[in-house]
Amino acid sequence: MNSSESSVSFCIVDESQQSADCTADKNNFAQAVKILNLYMTYGGTNWGNLGHPGGYTSYDYAAVIDESLGVEREKYSEAKLEANFLQASPAYTTSVYQNNTHNNGSYTGNPALTVTATFSDATKFFVIRQANYSSVADVSYQITLPTSKGNITIPQSGGQLTLHGRDSKFHVTDYDVGGVNLLYSTAEIFTWKQYGSKRVLVVYGGPNEQHELAVSNGGRAHVVEGSGVKSTTKNGATVLGFQTSSKRRVVQLGCDLDVYILDRNSAYNYWVIDTPSDGMFGNFTKPSHLPSALIVKADYLLRTAIVFGNSVHLTGDLNATSSVEVIGGPQHIRQLTYNGKALLYKKTSCGSVTATASYIRPKVSIPDLSTIGWKVINDLPEIQSNYDDSKWTVADLTYTNNTVFNLTTPTSLSASDYGYNTGSLVYRGHFTATGAEKTLYLSTSGGSAYSHSIWLNSQYIGSFTGEDVVTKWNQTYNLNTTLSKGTASVITVVIDHMGLDESYTIGADAMKNPRGILGFSLSGHAQSDVTWKLTGNLGGEDYSDKIRGPLNEGGLYAERQGYHLPGAPTSSWKSSTGPQEGLTGPGLAFYSATFDLDLPSGYDIPLSISFANSTSDAYKAANGTARPAAYRCQLFVNGYQFGKYVHNVGPQDVFPVPQGIWNYQGSNTLAVSLWVQETAGAKVDGFSLIAGTAVQSGFGKVAPAPQPEWVKREGAY
Repeated sequence: MNSSESSVSFCIVDESQQSADCTADKNNFAQAVKILNLYMTYGGTNWGNLGHPGGYTSYDYAAVIDESLGVEREKYSEAKLEANFLQASPAYTTSVYQNNTHNNGSYTGNPALTVTATFSDATKFFVIRQANYSSVADVSYQITLPTSKGNITIPQSGGQLTLHGRDSKFHVTDYDVGGVNLLYSTAEIFTWKQYGSKRVLVVYGGPNEQHELAVSNGGRAHVVEGSGVKSTTKNGATVLGFQTSSKRRVVQLGCDLDVYILDRNSAYNYWVIDTPSDGMFGNFTKPSHLPSALIVKADYLLRTAIVFGNSVHLTGDLNATSSVEVIGGPQHIRQLTYNGKALLYKKTSCGSVTATASYIRPKVSIPDLSTIGWKVINDLPEIQSNYDDSKWTVADLTYTNNTVFNLTTPTSLSASDYGYNTGSLVYRGHFTATGAEKTLYLSTSGGSAYSHSIWLNSQYIGSFTGEDVVTKWNQTYNLNTTLSKGTASVITVVIDHMGLDESYTIGADAMKNPRGILGFSLSGHAQSDVTWKLTGNLGGEDYSDKIRGPLNEGGLYAERQGYHLPGAPTSSWKSSTGPQEGLTGPGLAFYSATFDLDLPSGYDIPLSISFANSTSDAYKAANGTARPAAYRCQLFVNGYQFGKYVHNVGPQDVFPVPQGIWNYQGSNTLAVSLWVQETAGAKVDGFSLIAGTAVQSGFGKVAPAPQPEWVKREGAY
């Protein structure tokens, strides 16, 4: 069994991506693949530190379905066209890839085009594309295809076919449509179905294209809708020639075949909806249902179809008032409903039933995040002179379990050796001052775009603020202070752990790359003079929150206490306007606010948290050029970490959070950690909650994810 993976770029691109994806997918189909891993249909969100350092919170990857569950991208519709064609083409499952060694110019005689063939016993599939994959030229051609009636040069009625730019398309010969032989078609097939003795074939073409199809023993052709279809008979086959048009054409043939001719953009709004199956097949298509499944024209998204007697019940989503057309189904429809509401309908000359499903625009009110009553607490008590770290993990292992890293310190300072595998890390190095401490050399690792900050006692020493290509950093810092001989002192290091690396190469051990402190040197001291303690998420691998999972929390003070959870004891915290208030110097703060949402039910309303870019005024004053202020944030919604924002690295500044994490009709807790690495401080600009297009949905009630509230954590420090 053949398999293949089709990948896409990491970013959102222009509409030419539809053609590129179409070409990539169909090039795979041309190899007669039987399993296709489409990377990806839906990526979603790397919530709760699920991601690896090479990515960021969003795992959208320009996916077919976007991160907020929208289906507006053209590649969604293209994927739907491809899937429906393959589902309607059982002959493809037995097709065999042909010897296409000389496929440039094959079948067309035009070396600018590549035609790749895969044949079943009767049906033959031909995929055409540019020979030069990067070409965006428009190429006209004729094609000679083998059929059961011999080789036929198409179009027979004159003129030229056209391949536009990076498009790719299927041509077929001897294709079975419920016992009727489609001798050939240059128009692509969306689907076909059979209702009693009548068959329905839906084909489409791209903009400004000429197409031709022929039906063996098709009989007389009668155009019952639209115009511009030329009908002839050649060698016993009914030949239909046409230019694509935004206006639909329907042709009824004497062999009980109705041909619906669409342009590609119109085909995007057609759906094949399986009726409910049984316990054996569950959500999978039941083969006996497939040939008679409903074909429905409807905008945006159609979810389900149920046929009960002479009634048809549809559910779907709307972003505007939409026409609905049911093709097939009961011969005499007595009732048509959409999302439970009865629709007034009428029968067309084609025998289909049409109606209108109304979209009612809701009133959506979103709170201003600067006015929701924030509370704030210091998120770095570790630099205070009276801080007690007696419950912290002592870094006392004289070896490391990591087989790709050799220790350069007396004891291991690799976080995973102590069970801390995710989220922020905090280290405290204790030593007795000699008065000769002038510099600190520090080597750390945290993955792409990570950072670290250093304090000596309560004095800020400096930061590595992060770069997207830097996974570890070595630097010598001037301490700029004189410690009194004999005084107990502490070096505090905060490291942003961006996740463990992926091993892209078989046999490689990149996932073992250590996280934490790799090496250090304090002037005037042997390494053994410094005793280190560390922490990550509370409990490490024996993590506290069994509901939200092992990766949801890091090692910052507020996370260890569980203050990111709903119901945290914030009443005694300082009142604030939120992260927009910011800090006047380097440090960490933790903000929390609880507010209600009252969004209308029956709608899918995407909500996202947005940040704006800002520059460091202090850096510009000192250096004459602007750069983004160095700070980073974590977002927690009802206890779930749903965003890791690095302002000075990016690229993500909008963070979708789905319904179910948000309570759309109820109370919500939003918490934000702010880590500022600017000596003059920084504030979060443009911090806001934004709503996307309200989609009227037939999905039904969305159940909330489990949201256990704060309880005092045993052993928290």
